[in-house]
Amino acid sequence: METAFTPLQSLGGGALIGLAAVLLMGLHGRIFGATGILTGLIAPASRSDFTWRATLLAGMVSGPLLVLWLTGAMPVVDVPVSTTMLIVGGLLVGVGVTFSSGCTSGHGVCGLARLSPRSAASVLTFMAATAATVFIIRHVIGA
Repeated sequence: METAFTPLQSLGGGALIGLAAVLLMGLHGRIFGATGILTGLIAPASRSDFTWRATLLAGMVSGPLLVLWLTGAMPVVDVPVSTTMLIVGGLLVGVGVTFSSGCTSGHGVCGLARLSPRSAASVLTFMAATAATVFIIRHVIGA
């Protein structure tokens, strides 16, 4: 399994995520954690709480449409695994997010910037699990 090396696109995407996190914190005093934002959308504390969460998620979902409008083509997304593996992966991510009280964006982008020890432990766990998964898939299973 080959993965594309896209340093400029990755740098641009990371910069936009960081900018979004800074703007959300600066303008609304909220932490940019996608899982927490989605969870809060299901049971919002108030109407304004629902509005900012729904707006942010709509922006995240409509990003590819903006790319289509600007470039005339949808971004190519190649996920070379079966639907079953996607479902299993999604469930594992859900379990991990539940146990770590947040996702990679919340802990990695905002938590580390706030010098949170819990976020540092979570990010180190995410990275170790990712490295182990890639090693097993590429070198043990040979996929």
